[in-house]
Amino acid sequence: MKRKPSTEATAAWIRLMRIQSRVLDAVEQDLKRAGFPPLAWYDALAELSRSPTGEMRPVELEKQMLIPQYSTSRLIDRLVDEGLAARRECKMDKRGLFVEITAAGRELHKKMGCAYSTAIEKHVGSKLSDADAAKLCGLLDRLGCACQEAAQTVTSPAARDAAPAR
Repeated sequence: MKRKPSTEATAAWIRLMRIQSRVLDAVEQDLKRAGFPPLAWYDALAELSRSPTGEMRPVELEKQMLIPQYSTSRLIDRLVDEGLAARRECKMDKRGLFVEITAAGRELHKKMGCAYSTAIEKHVGSKLSDADAAKLCGLLDRLGCACQEAAQTVTSPAARDAAPAR
């Protein structure tokens, strides 16, 4: 049997979940007060803007944003309805679609970026020194690496072969 997490590890987990939720809520509220749409809109527009062609397949956007497929579909619908993104048929695979950022989407992304930066500074930057922020990044990276390693172990062929049949 594997060992149980320590009291400290459990407390760290609880704090991580609570703080993440509180900071995201605070940032969302700041954006709302500034008259902007939800943070997910900014995140989607940012991902599309970062793409060299300004477009992505919906599944790529979903993976980058780490949100469920149904949420991605609704988000894309809203962005398209507002003229911030457009759906485009894939020329090579007529069944495939791309989501492309529009000029209006780029403009909103830029405007929201200023408010988002202000919110990040207010809720994170002003509370941590640069050294503390770097240390926190290192700790979070360690957690992220551990999660990636666990996922790779579970999905690797060797792990699947070794798993007991049900």
